[in-house]
Amino acid sequence: MCPNCRAFITTDDKVCPYCDAKVGPRAVDLRSPPEVLAGFISADRFTTFILLTVNLGLYAATMLYSKNSGNPGWLTHIDVDTLLYFGAKRPDLIFAGQWWRILTAGFLHGGLIHFLLNTWALLDLGPLIEHIYGTRRWVVIYTIATAGGFLASALRSPVISIGASAGIFGLIGAMIAYGVHSRSALAQELKSHGISMVIYGLVIGILGWFPIDNAAHLGGAAAGFAAAMLTGTPRLIDDWREKLWRVAAGLCLAVTALAFIEMFLAFSRAGAR
Repeated sequence: MCPNCRAFITTDDKVCPYCDAKVGPRAVDLRSPPEVLAGFISADRFTTFILLTVNLGLYAATMLYSKNSGNPGWLTHIDVDTLLYFGAKRPDLIFAGQWWRILTAGFLHGGLIHFLLNTWALLDLGPLIEHIYGTRRWVVIYTIATAGGFLASALRSPVISIGASAGIFGLIGAMIAYGVHSRSALAQELKSHGISMVIYGLVIGILGWFPIDNAAHLGGAAAGFAAAMLTGTPRLIDDWREKLWRVAAGLCLAVTALAFIEMFLAFSRAGAR
């Protein structure tokens, strides 16, 4: 259907034959990358799998480093010194100039259970949010949520913290924002579900059953909600606004890469074993 005159046209038309309006790519093409690996990984899961691969690589690296440092429980528990070397959040270091820790902390995990729980949550939420917002907006939302969550944590608590949960709560915040953007029954259901997930997460943290960083969770959810409200969902036509979000996603990836470069340089200066 032509986005201008609403006439029915074919999927091959680049210009509407009725009103001469330029026709952009379909919404489904804007929301997701093309199929990859001969279709073994669905388009909606591709970005999530890339993130999980990075998380797995870093967990393996910290596990081996912890083993070489003499940690007897390295298979299931990463020692604090190793996490600090690899970029954990520590407020005094962040405010002393190591800004990159608010991003690198989101890719680290303190143990096997921590890693598996966050992996499960990402597999559950990542494809859903990418389907709704598209790959470009997903990258922007997740990056802002991770940075916002650990910045809030650094302002609130001096305790060292790590984990993908700040970004995960940002994805939950994006679910809630979708319910604000759209009045459909599905959007409202997702909003209610997202609000419940935030409340459950905060209650578990308050009860102290697990060492949970509520400031990072709440900060991540707020940052993810704000980012999703700003980005909105993909438009039918690939106009300047869509190009803007493509650039924004590229900048987020570049800043994240720079954060890891800074981490590696600091790691080298510290005389890593």
